[in-house]
Order: sequence, then structure tokens, then C-alpha cells
Amino acid sequence: MNVPHSWREALSRAVDSPSFARLASFVEAERAEHEVFPPREDVFAALERTPPTHVRAVLLGQDPYHDVGQAHGLCFSVRRGTALPPSLRNVFKELKSDLGCDAPGHGDLGAWAERGVLLLNSVLTVRAHAAGSHRGRGWEQFTDAVLEHVCTAPHVVFLLWGKDARDKAKRIDTRRHGIVECAHPSPLSARKFLGSRPFSRANAALREQGQAEIDWSLPS
Repeated sequence: MNVPHSWREALSRAVDSPSFARLASFVEAERAEHEVFPPREDVFAALERTPPTHVRAVLLGQDPYHDVGQAHGLCFSVRRGTALPPSLRNVFKELKSDLGCDAPGHGDLGAWAERGVLLLNSVLTVRAHAAGSHRGRGWEQFTDAVLEHVCTAPHVVFLLWGKDARDKAKRIDTRRHGIVECAHPSPLSARKFLGSRPFSRANAALREQGQAEIDWSLPS
């Protein structure tokens, strides 16, 4: 598993650790026996699309979508032409309610990544049709290392959606960084997610630190 060059130095300790080697072996063994998402080339897409010097916000999810053709390495995102998963439909409902931004007619959140939003899951791979199947195998330690490096920046806002993401809050220095915690946008917890206004709260946290707001609108 090849971590993008822009992150390699920052994550060298994590990548060179025995636990990462065991994780890589586990994922390869899973790919040999099962269908695993996302494809190899997309596992680190979030890091590829948002280099460490560009990170202004982190949107943290759980693990990738586990149905065919959905996961492409950016949390909550699907490629253009892919039917919107229920969680993403709820994200767009809240985006409209919170900021008045219309849904773009597709599910690709790549524009957010280009604007400095690191679209990271806590776990970066999953077996097909088996949600949570790669938890506890080492991804959590790796994504902890990503967050720890992000926390060395002067000010970043962290959007933590769902229990797995909120469990990462203890690793964030709230004296320097903003945290916006919400329920997960899945249908099981949508009642709590809808109305939580995560996007405007994130921009408010950035303004408080003298940072520019993020443009959360998405091109059609």
C-alpha cells in the first residue's frame, strides 16, 4: 500500500511500523479471497487529493461504502453516475437546509477535497457487503497518525460524524482546533443529523480563528 508522496514523511513512523505491515498483509489477503473496496488505486485518494499543507478542515467518517461501485477513497463520496447512497442524500439535504446549497446532481465530493477538506474515513478499506469488516485491523492507528499530523497545523476544523469519528476527538487539541460533532447521516441516525448545521458551524469555527470560510457548494 503506497501512501502518497506528499504525506510520506509526515506518516513515516506509522507506515514503517510493524502494525502497518500487518495491516497491509491483511488487506492483500482479503483481496485474494474477497472483493474489497475501494480499489487499490483509490485507498489513499483522500490523502492524494488533499496534501498536508492544504488541509483546512477534516471530515471524518467511519469506513467506506461496501456496495459495488460506490467507494472511491473519499468519505461519503461516490463517483459521478453512481446512485446516491442514503447517507449522502442526507448530507445534501442538510447542506441545502444549512447553507442553501443545491444538490449537484451527482455524488462526487472531490471539489471539497480540492478546497482543503480532507475527506477521511477512520478505516480505509472494507470487504464487499460487510460493513465494518476491516475494523480493528490497524487502520485506526494509521488514521490516528494522520490526525496527529494535521493537528500540528495552526488551526483546522474537524467535522466528526458518527460514533467512530467522535471517538477521535480525544486526539484533537481543542485549544488550537475547532470540532463540530454530529450524528452519522445514515438513515439510522438521520433524525439527529438533520438540523445539526455542521457546515455553517465549521465556517464559524474558522472565522473565529481569522480563517477564510470554506465554500461548501458543489459544481453540477
